[in-house]
Amino acid sequence: MNWLLIFVPVAIGLSYFAADSHVLIFLAAAIAILPLAGWMGHATEHLATRTGEGIGGLLNATFGNAAELIIALAALRAGLHDVVKASIAGSIIGNILLVLGASMLAGGLKHKEQQYNAAGARTQATMLTLAAIALVVPAAYALAGDRGAAGLGSISISISVVLLVVYGLFLTFSLITHKAIFAGNVEHEVGAHEATWSAGKALAVLAVATVFVAWISEILVHVIEPTTEYLGLSSVFVGVFVVAILGNAAEHATAITAAMKNRMDLSLSIAIGSSVQVALFVAPLLVLASLFIGPAPLDLAFSGGLVLTILFAVLITGQVAADGRSDWLKGLQLLAVYVILALAFFFVPQVAGQ
Repeated sequence: MNWLLIFVPVAIGLSYFAADSHVLIFLAAAIAILPLAGWMGHATEHLATRTGEGIGGLLNATFGNAAELIIALAALRAGLHDVVKASIAGSIIGNILLVLGASMLAGGLKHKEQQYNAAGARTQATMLTLAAIALVVPAAYALAGDRGAAGLGSISISISVVLLVVYGLFLTFSLITHKAIFAGNVEHEVGAHEATWSAGKALAVLAVATVFVAWISEILVHVIEPTTEYLGLSSVFVGVFVVAILGNAAEHATAITAAMKNRMDLSLSIAIGSSVQVALFVAPLLVLASLFIGPAPLDLAFSGGLVLTILFAVLITGQVAADGRSDWLKGLQLLAVYVILALAFFFVPQVAGQ
């Protein structure tokens, strides 16, 4: 994947010297993000081996979502609220359907059946259910019409504060008071890493990759609207199934690699944990950031189609993750749901986005 780094200067060059070639710029920027996200994933994985499994998992989720957070902030600054909401929803369902599904499929094909800590998986799935409820309430509030819309900003800010507090307490639960639940199989964790980078090297790679992701993200966001119009795609579809996938490229690679190494606890921690972080930290953080960034505040009133999509994804993930075992069929089931939802957004964008 490293050879794809040549698309970084290509994307930057096109943005300056061929500003009217929106589709070319979009494709070059999209491809350029992939190796950068991959380097971010490598750096966080090496940092995880030096900081311990609990803190390492948090670092992996945090920096793994950094690319998407940067993209969302760029879109927020441009006033593309639909793209921001779609990317949030896409990140949540992408991690628990696409990433987790691909991980279970790849791991199951190599190891037949794999085990993981069911208690930790159920705890994270419950946090996702809480997040889904938090998104349903503002959507229902918005349906009240003008009377409901008047207080939509206030309820979005209030719920955002609650979600941030809950996420902080969840970190305390998972990293301090009940960290054994999320410990996983330490033998697989330690044995899987070879030639670990120094902390300085990992931090340097992470910093450089983050800077370039921020630069490329700005370029990508500026050409989203003209590109979607040219290709005849809805902004919701692009946000849910294109921008979100690019923003989570690091998690995709790391989670699948971990599953193939029979490290399903780590794989689930990356996939489900990243969705939890997006729902309980990134989304409310963007709502609060919008008070200072962009032309108008962002609310949590996601469209009915996005809310249903998240609810369906959370529902099947809770069922799949409950018993502490995974195989290739479970992965296939998660991927099938992801494909079905993608088809709905592609062929009926006006319904899926409402």
